[in-house]
Amino acid sequence: MTAGRYIAQIVEVPEHGIKLEPAEGSVAPEGPTEVNLLGMAIALALGAAGYHHHAEQRDPELQTLDALLTGDAVMPWRPAESGGTPYIVCELNDGKPTCSVRPTVD
Repeated sequence: MTAGRYIAQIVEVPEHGIKLEPAEGSVAPEGPTEVNLLGMAIALALGAAGYHHHAEQRDPELQTLDALLTGDAVMPWRPAESGGTPYIVCELNDGKPTCSVRPTVD
């Protein structure tokens, strides 16, 4: 896995979910296994922060993990509470990414 951090602002898209807008200098993995691991770590962090996956069906051709990480896809997650524009911050260490939702990048 690429060393570094994946950081993205979580942006609500009304009636559809959220999308991630990667911060400048953010590192996203390239290999399919690493992308899947980061996607799972992001999903776990969103769930821990009170986000809920909603019933809207996703389009598997458009809503891929690669598209999510680059900010090109809206995914069916909604925050429990609206307000603020939090960030997802992920440490990419030794193939085991750890992510958290934070009010700021720091």
